Amino acid sequence: MLAFEKIIMRGHALCPLDGRYGDVGQVLERFFSESALMKYRVEVECLWLEHLSGEVLGNYPELFDEKFIEQDFESIREGFNDDDFVRIKQIESRTNHDVKAVEYFLGEKLDEMGKGYFKPLVHIGCTSEDINSTAYAMMFKDAMEYVMVPKMWELVATMKEWASEYANVPMLAHTHGQPATPTTLGKEMAVFYNRLLYVINNLSEDYCAKWSGATGNYSAISVAFPKEQWDNEAANFLEYGCGVNINPVTTQIEDHDWMCEMFNKIRMFANILIDIDQDFWLYISMNYICQKAVDGEVGSSTMPHKVNPIQFENSESNCKTGNALLSMLSDKLSVSRLQRDLTDSSSLRNVGMALGYIYQAISQTIKGMSRSAPNVQKMSEDLENNWEVLAEPIQTMLRKYGVPDAYEELKKMTRGKQVTKEDIYKFIETLDMLSEEDKRTLLELTPATYTGYAQDLAEGC
Repeated sequence: MLAFEKIIMRGHALCPLDGRYGDVGQVLERFFSESALMKYRVEVECLWLEHLSGEVLGNYPELFDEKFIEQDFESIREGFNDDDFVRIKQIESRTNHDVKAVEYFLGEKLDEMGKGYFKPLVHIGCTSEDINSTAYAMMFKDAMEYVMVPKMWELVATMKEWASEYANVPMLAHTHGQPATPTTLGKEMAVFYNRLLYVINNLSEDYCAKWSGATGNYSAISVAFPKEQWDNEAANFLEYGCGVNINPVTTQIEDHDWMCEMFNKIRMFANILIDIDQDFWLYISMNYICQKAVDGEVGSSTMPHKVNPIQFENSESNCKTGNALLSMLSDKLSVSRLQRDLTDSSSLRNVGMALGYIYQAISQTIKGMSRSAPNVQKMSEDLENNWEVLAEPIQTMLRKYGVPDAYEELKKMTRGKQVTKEDIYKFIETLDMLSEEDKRTLLELTPATYTGYAQDLAEGC
């Protein structure tokens, strides 16, 4: 049970991810909350000072006779806490600029450590977008590696389990909502498994940032420190210091193209998830899949018998909400006026919300599947009541023997009609042009056995 204080706090939240879906918000807030963004900014600024101390300032002994102590900056970035966040926000209330507030905060920290003479080097050669693009690349990378991708793999593994466990459970397929060539439940799950696997295996790991100052030309830093090859220094710093790649040619902002590509891949994953949710909803409505009743839960305020597919409905809704945000971000972030405008900064603050809705959706589908099981009896009954689906193999066999109008003959016999087992057998017995072996093959077919390679396809995924 949730504590009283937490219930009240979530009850007053504006966004469901902080309220009703608060557990999801807690999972992602360490990456995408404003406090987390400040922490990543502080980390980037500290890493830059460490890099300068270790790689650059030694080339200027006439200016710098003391190096930074790396441990000092480790203590600042690793010890970042709520008090630090509050102090940065207090400074920002005066500066009206969040990254400048981080710079001034670090200056205060240096003063406290007795190293105030290093303050002029905080943020040197940088523009705010250097800090922001690197912070966002790092936070996005961490969120994907530690939260989102593992959750996506959890769904992939669940689909694989269903594909394997129900590989040989025959089921009447439905195309256009009508009875069609039988398949197996496992094979249909294998389709989703392969689709999800394709997306997750093609998620880009090219997390990029820019580190080239105002308008992207290394202008200020190259004037102050002309001995260095700053494009190489920047690439080395981002790769080895921050664990991200450099975008080598930019305006004042990183162009976000890699991020837009990632958003589109996540949207593709979510669209497949919507397809899964809708199919499960339909299988449940057809009674092909049953839901397990949970003690204490209620399906309707007035109809006691109801067990509703609410997890799949919740997932579908949250997928669409997340995808709407991801679509907006993908469209917006790839466009900026001239060398810089601020629309990307405001838009990026919604990344955590977009991913949070997708995370919630994945979790709900997994939960829904854990509460579901195939109704083998109902699927068997439907197969037995639809012998007309064997018109396809019969007319195909007749084509093999060169029978003209084979399709039309079977169409006349079966289209729009309820055909029985006896009707099918009686018709097969009249096919004297078939060999005894081929006739026996048709006579041994049933709707439940007419599944082709479905079991093999499911087991092979």
